Amino acid sequence: MKIVALCGAGIGTSEILRVNAVRALERLDIEAEVSASDVAGVGVAAADAQVILTSPELVSAIGRTNADVVVIENYFDLDEITAKLEVAVG
Repeated sequence: MKIVALCGAGIGTSEILRVNAVRALERLDIEAEVSASDVAGVGVAAADAQVILTSPELVSAIGRTNADVVVIENYFDLDEITAKLEVAVG
């Protein structure tokens, strides 16, 4: 399984989300490849992803995808990320 954490520019914020997604997946005992990307690179980064994690503001920037788009309100809220990933991949 491939999951992409998406932010607006650079990879700072998406790296925070990526690290917390890995922690959430560990809680759920689910193995997945989790990468970080910005909006400019999402087409390539998420081409074969099953899940894209992003903020509400960036959903419209993703474009067409076969991945499940999971909106995360607070990138630091491990409980929120865990619950939403459980629904998406569990």
